[in-house]
Amino acid sequence: MLRKKKRKKSAVFTLSLFSPLRTTKTLFVYQKFVLTMRRCYSKFTAYHLGFKNSNFLLQVGSGSVTRRTIATTSERSFSNYAAQVGQSQTKDNTVSDMLIDSFGRLHTYLRISLTERCNLRCQYCMPSEGVELTPNSDLLSQSEIVRLAGLFVSAGVNKIRLTGGEPTVRKDIEEICMQLSSLKGLKNLAITTNGITLARKLPKLQECGLDSLNISLDTLVPAKFEFLTRRKGHDRVMKSIDTAIELGYNPVKVNCVLMRGLNDDEICDFVDLTRDKPINVRFIEFMPFDGNVWNVKKLVPYAEVMDKVVSCYGKQVKGFPSIKRMQDHPTETAKNFTIDGHCGSVSFITSMTEHFCAGCNRLRLLADGNFKVCLFGPSEVSLRDPLRSGADDEALREIIGAAVKRKKAAHAGMLDIAKTANRPMIHIGG
Repeated sequence: MLRKKKRKKSAVFTLSLFSPLRTTKTLFVYQKFVLTMRRCYSKFTAYHLGFKNSNFLLQVGSGSVTRRTIATTSERSFSNYAAQVGQSQTKDNTVSDMLIDSFGRLHTYLRISLTERCNLRCQYCMPSEGVELTPNSDLLSQSEIVRLAGLFVSAGVNKIRLTGGEPTVRKDIEEICMQLSSLKGLKNLAITTNGITLARKLPKLQECGLDSLNISLDTLVPAKFEFLTRRKGHDRVMKSIDTAIELGYNPVKVNCVLMRGLNDDEICDFVDLTRDKPINVRFIEFMPFDGNVWNVKKLVPYAEVMDKVVSCYGKQVKGFPSIKRMQDHPTETAKNFTIDGHCGSVSFITSMTEHFCAGCNRLRLLADGNFKVCLFGPSEVSLRDPLRSGADDEALREIIGAAVKRKKAAHAGMLDIAKTANRPMIHIGG
C-alpha cells in the first residue's frame, strides 16, 4: 500500500511539473518513466556521491550518445522558474516588461560582443578559411554600445558579459568597461577572453570595473594548443590565469570545450587544476555553428565526462562523498560541483544533451548591432539601424521587447541545430 501511494503522488507531481510545457502524451509517459527510474537508481548511486540533482545518472557509464540522450528535454516548468526568479529579483532594480518573454522568463543578463576580430583561429569557433568581417563602420561604436547597454540596465539587466571575437583586441575596451561599470543598477561586469593579451591588460580592466572573467583554454598541452587554435600562445594563457588569481579574482573560470579524440583525454588533468587554485573548470559540450564542422561523434556528453571525473575523484573520504553538487540558481547554465580537498570547483555546461532553456535569462547584442534572443536561433533584429536613424529610447525598447516576446520555449535538438543556418560563433560572440 505504501508503494502504491508513492506512485500516485509521483504521478500527480509529474503532471503538475510538465503541464505548463504542454507536452504530448508520449513525452509525458516518457518523462514519468525517467523520473521513476531516476528515483530508483539514485537510491544506490546519488546518495553515495552526494548529488542532489541526478540528471546524469541514467546515462553514466553509457559511453555512447543515444537518441534518447540527444532528445533530452528540460524538466523545469516555466511557471516554477518565473516564481523563483521573481522572488530573487531585487527591489532596487525593477524589471521592465521589455525583458519578460511570453513564457514568463526574466532576462537580466546581456552578452555584448565588442568585435568580430580574434588573435586565435580556434577550430570550433572559426572556419579554417576564416570569415568575412563586418566593416568597422558597420560595427557599434563605443557610445552606441553604452547607450544600448544603458537601455537594458534601466529595464532590469544586472549583469553584462563582454565577448567577441576576442574582446581584448578592441582598443577602447578600458573606456567601455569604465562606462558600463558606472551604469546604475549593473551589479556584475564580466568578460570571456582567450587570455592571449589578458595578463598585461587585466590590472587596468580591473580598475575600470571588471568584476569577473572566463578564460578559454581547451588543452594543457602546448603542441595541442597550437593545433586547436592554429596559433601559438599557450604559455600566455596560463600566465593570464595566474595573473587573474594574483589580482584576487575568485573563482577564475576556465572554459574547456571538449571534443572527442582531441582533448577528452585531459579531463582529469583539467580537474586537477582546481586542487590548489581558486579555478572553476567548466567543461562545455561541443556545439554546432556554421563552419566548425560539427559532428555528433565529436560530442563528449555530460554523462560520459561526469563518469570520468567520478572515476578520478569520486572516492569516499571518511564515509562521505568527495564530489558534491552545489545549489545552483534557477538561471544557472552550469551544473556545479565541489571536490573535497580542492580549492576550486568543476562545472558542466550541457547545452546539447540536457538543455537549460527553461531557466534562460540571456540576451545577446552582436558587434554589428544585431540583437539575438537565443544563441542557437537564427532570428536577429537590428538595433544599430534604428539607432542611427534617430530612434528614441522608447522606440528601441519596443523593438527589443517585441523580439524578446518572440523567443521560443526551447531551442531545437542538436541534430536540427546542426542543419539550421546560423552565423559562426566568432560573429555571434561567446
